[in-house]
Amino acid sequence: MNQPRTNQPRTSRSATTSLTERRKAATQLDIARAAAELFTERGPDGTTAEEIADRAGVALRTFYRYFRSKQDAVGPLLSTGGDRWRALLAETGPGAGLGEALEAAAVASLSTPGDVAQEGLRWTRGLLRAAQDDPALRAVWYRVNQESEERLLPVVTRLAGPDADPLEARLVAAAATDAIRVALEAWAATDAETTGPGSPAELVVRCLRELTGGLRLLAPQPGGDATEARP
Repeated sequence: MNQPRTNQPRTSRSATTSLTERRKAATQLDIARAAAELFTERGPDGTTAEEIADRAGVALRTFYRYFRSKQDAVGPLLSTGGDRWRALLAETGPGAGLGEALEAAAVASLSTPGDVAQEGLRWTRGLLRAAQDDPALRAVWYRVNQESEERLLPVVTRLAGPDADPLEARLVAAAATDAIRVALEAWAATDAETTGPGSPAELVVRCLRELTGGLRLLAPQPGGDATEARP
C-alpha cells in the first residue's frame, strides 16, 4: 500500500514563509510610495484608492487586502525610520549606557547615508505636511508611533537589565518614541535639509535630552558603572 506523502520539511516551509512575507512587505511598500506620490501631487482629498492601486501596478482588491483606506496605505513608509532605529538599538551590546544607546541609534537612523534613506525622510516631510489638514492621515501617523513604542519596549527592557522597574522602562520607551516624533514634526514644518543645522538628527538629540532628562532609569548610576547615561 502506498504510504502517505510526508509533510514539507520545516526548513523548506520556513523559507517559503519568509519569501512570502518579503514579497508582501515589498508590495505594501510599493503601494505606500504610490500613495505618498499621489498625496504630494494632489493631496489626500484629491486621491482615490483606485488611483493608488493603478500607480502601484496592483489590482484594487490587492490594495484592500493590505490596507483599509487610502491614508492607511502610507503606514509602511512612515514606519521605516522607526524600524531602522529599533534595529540599530537592538544591536547594542551589553554594558552600553541606555541613554547613550538611545541617542546614538536615533541619530544613526536619521543620518543614514544613501538616496533611499534621504528619500524616506523627504516622503515623511511631505506626508506630515499633508497630515496637518487630514485627520485620517494624522491618525495613521499617531498609530505608527504607538506601534513603534510597543515594539521598542522589549528592546529597552533588555538593555535596561533585569532589575529595571517595568514602569520606568515603559516611560523611557514612550519618551524616546515621542522625542523622534516631535523632532520629525518640527523638522517637517521647516525647509531645513535632511542633514546639517536643523536636520532631524540634530533635533532628535535636543528632544531626547529634554524629554528623557528626568528619567531615573537614564540617570548616572552610583559607582559610575557601564550603565551610566550621558551627562
